[in-house]
Amino acid sequence: MSLKATNENLPPNVIRQLAKELKNLDDSPPEGIKVSVNDDDFTTIFADIEGPAGTPYENGLFRMKLLLSRDFPQSPPKGFFLTKIFHPNIATSGEICVNTLKKDWNPGLGLRHVLLVVRCLLIEPFPESALNEQAGKMLLENYKEYTRHARLYTGIHAIKPKNKSKSGVISESTTALNVGQSNVVLGENTPLASATISTSAAAKALGKNSLDQNAATSDPVVGASGVPKKDAPHAVKVVDKKKMDARKKSLKRL
Repeated sequence: MSLKATNENLPPNVIRQLAKELKNLDDSPPEGIKVSVNDDDFTTIFADIEGPAGTPYENGLFRMKLLLSRDFPQSPPKGFFLTKIFHPNIATSGEICVNTLKKDWNPGLGLRHVLLVVRCLLIEPFPESALNEQAGKMLLENYKEYTRHARLYTGIHAIKPKNKSKSGVISESTTALNVGQSNVVLGENTPLASATISTSAAAKALGKNSLDQNAATSDPVVGASGVPKKDAPHAVKVVDKKKMDARKKSLKRL
């Protein structure tokens, strides 16, 4: 199925309404939300959500998508987080559980409202309807531990790219290792294991460099006296001559 055919599966009036909404979102984006869409396929809408200040998701950038069915807006869209996040109402698969996308859905609600509700969910989770039971239980019983977990996930998987270089924005599940500067750069969704492996690789590489440096400084040819390599043969000859003179004196004594 081509992208054009996918868009044609939506009724013309829905396409017109979506085009109007998407233009409005582009001209006047909601706070902390940036929407992107393929003009040939309105059935999948992507949004980058900034973690709200004062929450464990602060300084994170989370990508989500909304999937629209053919009978939209009679049926609510389905929401998924593509960026890994530790949250009671977001399953480990990324599925979002919020009443606006289920029993409280109203065909008159627009995409802007849906996106704002999802961002508000990051500010005020609802552990009573948890899809992630571990996060829901932790939120109710040990809030400090919950925030620690949420911040950890944010720091690993939702890092904001500091600048866009010519090589492009940091991609998902990508780990770059700069041995010279011993920096480990985590991509948006880099697993913790990948980061650990990369750190180990850096440590090994740096360890090897340290050994090479130690070997260089302890080289008998160079030595602590700082004798250049080109003068090394002469230095060895001087030592040998002294040894020979000492041996001759010993033989004369005998």
